[in-house]
Amino acid sequence: MVKTLLFLTLLSTLSFASYSGQVIDKKTYKPVPRAMISDSKHTVYSDKDGYFSIDSNETRYFIKAYGYRPYNFASTTKLKKLALRPITIHALYLTFWGASGNSQTMKNIFRIIDKSNVNAIVVDMKNEYGSTMFKTSFQEANSYGAHKNRTNRNIQRFMKMMKDRDIYTIARIVTFKDEIQASHNPQYAIKNAKGEIWRNADKMAWVDPFNIKSHNYTIRIAQEAAKVGFDEINFDYIRFPAKSDLHYSKINNQKNRIKAISDFLDEAKQKLRKYGVFISVDIYGNVCWSKDDNGIGQTIPSLAKHVDYIAPMLYPSCFSSGSFNFKHPAKHPYHVIYRSVLHIKDMINPQRVRPWLQYFKDYSVTRLDYNAKEVQEQIRATIHTKTDGWMLWSPSSNYKLNCFNGTIKE
Repeated sequence: MVKTLLFLTLLSTLSFASYSGQVIDKKTYKPVPRAMISDSKHTVYSDKDGYFSIDSNETRYFIKAYGYRPYNFASTTKLKKLALRPITIHALYLTFWGASGNSQTMKNIFRIIDKSNVNAIVVDMKNEYGSTMFKTSFQEANSYGAHKNRTNRNIQRFMKMMKDRDIYTIARIVTFKDEIQASHNPQYAIKNAKGEIWRNADKMAWVDPFNIKSHNYTIRIAQEAAKVGFDEINFDYIRFPAKSDLHYSKINNQKNRIKAISDFLDEAKQKLRKYGVFISVDIYGNVCWSKDDNGIGQTIPSLAKHVDYIAPMLYPSCFSSGSFNFKHPAKHPYHVIYRSVLHIKDMINPQRVRPWLQYFKDYSVTRLDYNAKEVQEQIRATIHTKTDGWMLWSPSSNYKLNCFNGTIKE
C-alpha cells in the first residue's frame, strides 16, 4: 500500500513541468510586475522584476497584464524573456447589424482605424434580444433560434480581418437582459407581481441573476467568443433591473444582489481562464458616485475584485441637472469624465478603468449634438486621468473621422 502511494505521488510529480521566465515590456524592455500567467486551472503572478515560475502539465500558457495586449505561448518555447505589447484602448462600438464584415458601417470604421489612432472595436456577440453574432457550437442557444438573425456568416474571415489590421477585439455580451433565453425558460425568467414574465419598456424579458442556469448560459456564449479569438469579453447588463416589485428566486436585497453578480463573474473567470481573455464589465455612470448598489447589484469595490477592467457609462447626458454643480452636465463633457474617474481612484486604479464615452445627441434637455469638440473633450479627460483608454458609444455606429483629429496618425 505504501509503495503504491509513493508510486502515485512520483507519477503525479513527474506529470507536471515547470516553466520559468521573465515578462517584459516590448517597447521599453522593462520588467512587468504582477502580470498574470495562467493555464486552464490556475494563475501565478510575476514578481516586481517580472520573473515567474508556473508548474503545469498543459501545453499552452497565457499572460495578461493591465495596459498590454494578451499574450500566449507554448510550454515548449525556449524564450525566457516574454515581451508584452503595450496598448491603450481607443475603441468604437460596432452595431450588431454592422458586424458582417461587408457592411458600409464596417468599411467606415476601417477607414477611421487606418487614418487615426483608433485601435479597437466593441461588437455585439450577444445583443439585448439574445441573438448571437454568429452561429456558435452552443446547441442550447441554437435550439432557441439565437443564431437565426445572425449578421456574420463567416466569423473566421471576420476575425482575420481584425487581426490583419492589428485591431484589439472586444466581444460585448448582454448578460441578464435576454428575451430569447427568458421566453424559452419561463421557470427562471424574472416575474412581475402577477407571476407573469416581466418585460421592460422595450418589451424585452430578463433572466433571474440569482439562477445558476442563467449564469451558465451566458458564460457558454462568452466561451464561444473566446474560442474564435476575441481579446476581451465585455459583460453588459450585468445587473438587476432598475425596478422594484419584481419577483426573483431569492430575497432581493443588496447583499444577495452583490453576491449573485460576484458569483457569476467568479464562474466566468474560471471558465474563461484557459483562453487568456480579459474580462470587463459595463456599469452605470452614477455607480461611480453611489455609496450603495443602487438596487442593481453594482458597486466599484465588489466588481473590482472579480474583473480586469470596469467600464462606467459616463455619458454626460445621462447625469441629472445639478450633477457636478452644472445645470446641464451635457454641456461639460470634460468635467463629467474627469471628476468621475478621479472619484473612484481610491477604489480601483484608473489603469483598470475604461469609460464609455458619448457619441450621440443630448436627447433629454439641451438637444446638443455631440461632434468633434465634445468627443475630444471626453477623450482629453481620459488622458488626464490616465485610464486604460476609452470606448465610444454610437447607437448607429456612424462615426466621422474629424472627431478623431486629436488622434490622427502622422
